[in-house]
Amino acid sequence: MAYVISLDTGGTFTDVVVVGPDGVPVIGKALTTHDRIFSGMREAIAAAASEKSLSLEQLLAETALLVYGTTRATNAIVTKRVAKTAFVTTAGFPDILVLKEAGKFDPHDFRAPYPDPYIPRRHTFEVNERMSSEATVAIPFDESQARAVIGEIVAQKFEAVAVCFLWSVANGEHERRFGQLLDELAPGLPYTLSHELIPIVREYRRASATAIDASLKPLMQSHLRGLESDLRNAGYKGEILVSTTSGGCTNIDAMVAKPIYTIGSGPAMAPISARAYAVQESFGDNVIVCDTGGTTFDVGLVRDGRLTFTRETWLGPQYTGDLMGISAVDMRSVGAGGGSIAWIDEGGLMHVGPQSAGSEPGPACYGRGGLQPTVSDAAAVLGYFDPHYFLGGRMELDVAAARRAIETISSRIGLTVEECSFRILTLASELMIRAIGDITINEGLDPRESAIVAGGGAAGMNIMLIAKELGCKRVILPKTASALSAAGMQYANIVAEETASHVTSTEGFDLAGVGRVLDSLTAKLRRFAEGLAHDRADHAIEYIAEARYAGQVWELDTPIPSGHLKDLASVAELQEEFHRTHERVFAVRDEGSAVEFINWKARLSIPLADPPSPIADVDIVDAAPAGKDTVARRDCYFGDATAVATPIYKASSIAPGMRVTGPAIIEEPTTTLVVYPGMSVTLSAAGNYLLEI
Repeated sequence: MAYVISLDTGGTFTDVVVVGPDGVPVIGKALTTHDRIFSGMREAIAAAASEKSLSLEQLLAETALLVYGTTRATNAIVTKRVAKTAFVTTAGFPDILVLKEAGKFDPHDFRAPYPDPYIPRRHTFEVNERMSSEATVAIPFDESQARAVIGEIVAQKFEAVAVCFLWSVANGEHERRFGQLLDELAPGLPYTLSHELIPIVREYRRASATAIDASLKPLMQSHLRGLESDLRNAGYKGEILVSTTSGGCTNIDAMVAKPIYTIGSGPAMAPISARAYAVQESFGDNVIVCDTGGTTFDVGLVRDGRLTFTRETWLGPQYTGDLMGISAVDMRSVGAGGGSIAWIDEGGLMHVGPQSAGSEPGPACYGRGGLQPTVSDAAAVLGYFDPHYFLGGRMELDVAAARRAIETISSRIGLTVEECSFRILTLASELMIRAIGDITINEGLDPRESAIVAGGGAAGMNIMLIAKELGCKRVILPKTASALSAAGMQYANIVAEETASHVTSTEGFDLAGVGRVLDSLTAKLRRFAEGLAHDRADHAIEYIAEARYAGQVWELDTPIPSGHLKDLASVAELQEEFHRTHERVFAVRDEGSAVEFINWKARLSIPLADPPSPIADVDIVDAAPAGKDTVARRDCYFGDATAVATPIYKASSIAPGMRVTGPAIIEEPTTTLVVYPGMSVTLSAAGNYLLEI
């Protein structure tokens, strides 16, 4: 077995996980270099290579597969550095993106500004054409007008085009013709046709997804092709795959064609690794995954062993941002990462986030010019970090700078630096607890009956506090916690998904029509599989209906138990599966109501690695007691006014089966685990830290 490298370039750090013939993962970590992404990647890969006693060149030469995840698309949208994009739509419907699905948190706030559309209204063009919902031509396509529109698009030097005609999901002929005209009159100009990207009903979501996708095409095409070139020039000859927000990975060609699927693709990998670690420890099928990075805290779910998906992913603020529209792994984010900035409002109330120091300049303790207090600065002041062993000793922390940053707010509220630091950490924990509650309790899942898998470089600072507050008794902090998303890529499958709308109901179910839709989706996925670089014979396709009770507005993903719907008996099984899903989420089951089916999905999955399996337990023994001279100590604060001489354990000194009782600090090269008083941690046979609250 050759090496497999997985990379996740986040807003602050670039994480690398390398797995070789021995099956043991090693981690490399470096600051993300936003101006030249490959520089940070190269440094992180080199750090991992050194752990394997290899040079960078040797590791790349012996690697067969590299999986890459990136926040490049997300960052471009946040910083408004996407392509200048024209939006082309049916005449009479120019305000699709303006009259968006939106809202506001406070319905009584009449001063809230109306949100801007993703593409400015002045960049919208109309074409005379119209399809009916029955796929017939209501108004013929005006080709001369379309040619004039394209001429104007070229004259105004647009860099991409989003095409979204009314009811193109029923008949995409007019969109296809406009695309042909673009190829003829503006060769090389990137464009997205809505019926090819997201052929489902709900006009705004389709338009929004199309606009987002088109705006990313020039950037992501350049980025991914440039990355491929950089890797080849560095000596890498293996296969390159890119992680997707659909919870898998795919080839570069597919991601260049649909770059919207790179948005959130890094966090989407975290539930995959969480599911694998829960299987290793036999912790059940319901898992809460927490990924605490430098910029955000991301939380997601694994329910009954399956990833959860949503079409409610917002870019920007919830309700006032822009909906992605595509089906994506359901990961919720709050601005409470290690780099989140603590601040005091005009009323003297402390807040944490959502602003972040990022990697440039970063927290004050990084010594790169940051002046504002962050969560990481608070942890440094509390003594949780060894300033000489951050990133395994590759980065020196400036604790004095962290203290100065904390003092800028502690003096305003009459607290000592240590008291203020612990309150910053506590407030960040409360934000994280609230985010977990939003995705568990509000979705019908009791966190006390679930396992937690915690990851991200900052997870070890407070995951025990979070688990205690939630009442969770089964908590895993993997050895790869600091690179949880990158680790997920090691377990990810090649995934492709196709979707189509076909509205029907249990009252007169259109068995033949649904059968044709599912056959069409299957054919598309098989063509994709045939186009892969080499044979992927071991594949599976699962089918999902988006269903609701009659009169409801939104749908729930409902797996089709028997795959294809062959007869009315299989329809009855699907109906019963929807009843169970609705009852699990909303605690309501309405068997007297008809079930409506709106969209149909087919999901191809091709395994890249063997699935994880449970690993046998080992006997538990206590680590060296706190009183032994062989254990180093450092003054740490755990909420009291006085410091505690806290035992410090290097991870290399802890063998499987050893239990460490708090207060204690366990130092991994790329993360730190704080064991609070009254709690303990055991290293499992699989190499994961099992937290006992």
